[in-house]
Parts: sequence; structure tokens; C-alpha cells
Amino acid sequence: MPEHRGRKHHEERVAETLRLEIGTMIEGELSDPRIGLCHVSEVTLNPGGKSARVYVAVDSGAKDIAQAEADTVAGLEAAKGYIRHELKERMGVRHVPDLSFLADRSGRFQTRIEELMERSRKRQKRPAGHTLPVERGAGPE
Repeated sequence: MPEHRGRKHHEERVAETLRLEIGTMIEGELSDPRIGLCHVSEVTLNPGGKSARVYVAVDSGAKDIAQAEADTVAGLEAAKGYIRHELKERMGVRHVPDLSFLADRSGRFQTRIEELMERSRKRQKRPAGHTLPVERGAGPE
């Protein structure tokens, strides 16, 4: 079966437009106090374009990052109807995909991996033999 390059390109353009428009709405139009400082990191459109997953990265400066992620996703889910309505108006399309919001934890995982790699590098830089120095001439006579 031939690859549908045109369809794939169209889906990529739609996903990028969704990412930009939803990001703009989060920055200035949504006033739900549950939605913290965040940005849309990625939008993946399912084949056929009926639904899309919106990955939202929450600012890591929050005290309880897991709670901040849960609150932000809950706030965005509550505003889903408004977001879809606005997307329909702004994009000028007949159908807007059904949106599902998910917390993007890849940045946190990447930071943790880099931290572990740095620890590993520091361990490798240490000399292999950490033994006590031997005094010469203090042996049996």
C-alpha cells in the first residue's frame, strides 16, 4: 500500500496548529486557578484525525509537581468544551478532534537521567584503588 504523504503532512500541520492555538489559550484566555504555569509540549493526532492527545508540561518550580500536574490536567479537561469551540472558530474547520490532556513528564525524566549520568561520570573519574598508604621500612626486622 503506498504511503500517504499528503495525509501525513496534513496531520502534522493540524497537530502543530492545535499545539500553537491551545498554547495561546493557556497563556492568556483560560482563567481557571487550577491551571498552573505550563506549556503545550506536543500534540499527537490519532490516525483519521478524530481525536488528539495534548501533552502539557508543567513548570518544575512547583512544590508538589505531581499535584500541580493533576490540577492542571483537571482544569484543562474542564475547559475542553471552550477550547474545542475556540479552535473551531480560529481554525475555520468543520470538525475539531476530541482532545485528551495528559501531563508531559519527559522533561523531569530527562533531568533525572542527566543527574544519574553525572554521578556515574564522577565515580569513573575517581582513582580505582582507594587504599591506605603503606609506610616503607616499618616491616619486620
